[in-house]
Amino acid sequence: MTAAGPAGARAEGQPGQPGKPLSGKVAVVTGGASGLGRATALTLAEAGAELVVADLDAAGGKEVAELVGGHFRACDVSDLDANRALVDFAVERCGGVDIAFLNAGVATGCGIGDDFDPALYRRAMGANLDGVVYGAHAVLPALRARGGGSIVATASLAGLTAVPFDPLYAANKHAVVGLARSLGPALAPEGVRFNAICPGFAESRIIDPIRDMLSSQHLPIIPAQVVADTVLRILTGDATGECWFIQPGREPEPFRFRNVPGPGEAATG
Repeated sequence: MTAAGPAGARAEGQPGQPGKPLSGKVAVVTGGASGLGRATALTLAEAGAELVVADLDAAGGKEVAELVGGHFRACDVSDLDANRALVDFAVERCGGVDIAFLNAGVATGCGIGDDFDPALYRRAMGANLDGVVYGAHAVLPALRARGGGSIVATASLAGLTAVPFDPLYAANKHAVVGLARSLGPALAPEGVRFNAICPGFAESRIIDPIRDMLSSQHLPIIPAQVVADTVLRILTGDATGECWFIQPGREPEPFRFRNVPGPGEAATG
């Protein structure tokens, strides 16, 4: 994919403290109270970033914020105004925003058959898709004000493959993948990078309802730290529009969308 960064843009990984590639950066992490968000907040702080931790779990979020010497803000990512208020809080407390890890998400809890529940459906779409769209919309002015920045959204392996046991979750995660692939090149001229991570079954609250099933099928659970390290790799790189798969026993890397037919007519003759 393309690399973002017009002249004068503030790219991640600029020189700072030795061994601190995110020194001087401000990072907002949604869903930061536990699981992937917590691990990533700790990792970004270790890399030198100042953290704003956002979550509906105030106790867990405040604990993480204290651990990293950062700030906590309660936020329902399915609410547009709450996302705007989160960014305003980060700008007021920290002077600006350079990084947004839009990670908050939930399991669906229903299908489209007899078990369909509109409230569960809207809850999942609100957290998993609206939370990314609203979060990106809200943070974009703050990134522009810094001359550029980076957004990483949590999609899922479910955004790259079929998930028969939870098709609605697959639908909203496929949408996040589409956003990353489309917004990456669209925002590149402004020095704003947009990428996504696509982990398989990773250590987080979202897998709690299916832990026994995963264990019975001998499916390994990806440590949250592996995901956090991948987010840091993306933030300290220069690519945009990529969707990194994370699977047990494989090195994380961008998924290659090979041989996708384009909109033009096929060659004849």
